[in-house]
Amino acid sequence: MHMETFSKTTPQECYWEVDGLRLAGLQWGPQDGIPVLALHGWMDHASSFRELAPKLTGCHVIALDLSGQGLSAHRAAHATYNIWDDLPQIAGLLEHLDWKSCVLLGHSRGANIASLFAAAMPEKVRALVALDSLLPEPDENGVVTSLRKFIEQTSQQKARPPRLFKSREEYINRRSARGNSWFTASALADRALETGSEGFRLRADRRLFASSAIKLNLQQLEDVLRSIRCPVLNIWAREGVLLNRPKAADVASLGTALIVEYETHTLAGDHHFHLHPDIAGQIAGAILDFTTRHKLS
Repeated sequence: MHMETFSKTTPQECYWEVDGLRLAGLQWGPQDGIPVLALHGWMDHASSFRELAPKLTGCHVIALDLSGQGLSAHRAAHATYNIWDDLPQIAGLLEHLDWKSCVLLGHSRGANIASLFAAAMPEKVRALVALDSLLPEPDENGVVTSLRKFIEQTSQQKARPPRLFKSREEYINRRSARGNSWFTASALADRALETGSEGFRLRADRRLFASSAIKLNLQQLEDVLRSIRCPVLNIWAREGVLLNRPKAADVASLGTALIVEYETHTLAGDHHFHLHPDIAGQIAGAILDFTTRHKLS
């Protein structure tokens, strides 16, 4: 029934201390290759790049488990998980790696975070590759509404115990029921779960389910896009975000209008298209062509 298979390339586990947090990640490729920092989507982790990263020949790819996800530590009790909260940790990791600049590769929420970082710290980003997102859709509901949801939902999530599953298959089935393919859910299961006496516990911090304190409006999104100075490659999944969230197309249109060097492609596949071996090969080909044309080595 599930005919696709995973690649066998084994990455190297990595750990760093940044802002007092133990961050984890995976790395592929030669140490002297093009430095690529890969940022995963919401409730995913570094293994979401297990198919794409090994195909980026000539690149040194580090895929980070963003804090509160994968094998990285959870933030302190008073801390939050707004998309800009990751930016200082990304800067700290680049300093730790002694990467003066790098290519940022982001998927979904990770693409949104990467765009914010590229705008705020243009000297540290030589190129941006955004997969099935670019920035969040504009929110015009008002700051007070967002703040109330943030307060209420953060309190609710902190009070809930970690989510437990009786088996790995239960996690896969639950994630599949919420829109991911069986293949995607299976590929992400192992790093998302840890075993205990009561079964399988979700590693991710429950506070990631809470609403952001502030959501960016249209003017703020435009300011971010105008501030991106590096070349941008934006690759969309045909059955991904653009199909399910029509306003995402408006963000892509803004990219075309406001980013000086912006190109976009659409490939077959769902939101996690970079996890499927054949499509990952197409994405890698587009990225390598992009890095060659822009002389990013």
